[in-house]
Amino acid sequence: MKNRTVIKTLSGINTADGDGVKLTRIIGSHELNMLDPFLLLDCFESDDAQDYIGGFPEHPHRGFETVTYLLNGKMRHKDNAGHEGVIESGGVQWMTAGRGILHSEMPEQEGGLLQGFQLWVNLPRSEKMSKPRYQEYLPESIAIEDLAHGGTVKVISGKTDKGTVGPVINDFVSPTYMDISLSDNEAFSQRLSLGHNAFIYVLQGSVNIISDQDGKSPLPSKHLGILSDGEQVTIESAEQDSRFLLIAGKPLNEPVARGGPFVMNTEAEIRQAFADYQRGLF
Repeated sequence: MKNRTVIKTLSGINTADGDGVKLTRIIGSHELNMLDPFLLLDCFESDDAQDYIGGFPEHPHRGFETVTYLLNGKMRHKDNAGHEGVIESGGVQWMTAGRGILHSEMPEQEGGLLQGFQLWVNLPRSEKMSKPRYQEYLPESIAIEDLAHGGTVKVISGKTDKGTVGPVINDFVSPTYMDISLSDNEAFSQRLSLGHNAFIYVLQGSVNIISDQDGKSPLPSKHLGILSDGEQVTIESAEQDSRFLLIAGKPLNEPVARGGPFVMNTEAEIRQAFADYQRGLF
């Protein structure tokens, strides 16, 4: 099988969103506008409450999905349809905004470490005006596969080569979303569908992406590596423990029009989204 290699690396930009929440925007900036079907990837990580305490007060979305994955801390979610809950450390919420929803995401803590990611996944034209819905999973509901040399694979979506399946279902882009920890000098291989766009983001340590010619492309901590096309990816840790996200999905290959919290196919649809929001139709 053809191994994927790293074709571009980036570290993202420091910015703020919501009510002053400090974060690193890895996808959705001038460095990388999008990687179809992925529209945005934000990483937030701070043990200073002033960096996150303002949270994300009520705001609208239409036309895509938001995926919130917490590594540390707690975040309370509440929407205008009466849905409310707390995303816990190690838990995930996969929200399909569809035709429109108003929601808030606020820290459920006044101190300590808050760390996690939010990923935006585009919806196909046929689903952009669908009814909003959620897939929410506590940490104990997410499948974990133990590797032979001490590493683990936490599977949010997709299936490992050994058959471990993540709980999130998405038939639009068939995503792979895995949180992988390796001990020092441990290797991991995973099949990926040909044609799917894929990337790796390193949380801890550093890794090497192995090519077919036994070459190694290093990827350091806090960097994203976009992968070439291929049937599988092989990653090995360096001389220390490492942890990284492996994310992939089928590109939609549709026109993308963006307007703040709305993602549609045309500028006219974006204008309609703003009009609907202002008229209280969400």
